[in-house]
Amino acid sequence: MSRVLNISSAASLALHAVVLLADRPERVLPTREIASVLHASEFHLSKVLQRLSKSGLVSAVRGPRGGFMLGKAPEEITLLEVYEEIDGPLLASNCLLDTPICSGKRCILGGLLKTVNKEVRNYLARTKLSELKDVYQLKAGG
Repeated sequence: MSRVLNISSAASLALHAVVLLADRPERVLPTREIASVLHASEFHLSKVLQRLSKSGLVSAVRGPRGGFMLGKAPEEITLLEVYEEIDGPLLASNCLLDTPICSGKRCILGGLLKTVNKEVRNYLARTKLSELKDVYQLKAGG
């Protein structure tokens, strides 16, 4: 399926996982539980969360009651930080093609790409995890 907004599966998984962790910032969530909620591969999720732990966005807790928790308060983490930790800097693209083939004087989409890129970047930069912490509404015990 083609999508207008193309975010890698690893970045999408990272974004969803940290929002889930933001729902219970004081609690360690096992990788298995996070993977179950997100319908994701436990192995892939673990690799993504390990990358986020290297930056301090999440903390890994080892042992039988181990898992992951946020490394900072949810109000201190933006979606852009999480995205860029996984996929690198979010660069503006003014062309649908990797190598532009037109003269650059006019685009078949007008200024749409520039506008959409700016809106996406602004949204990710201004949105804190604390604003999204109730997205998954975890049960009191889980």
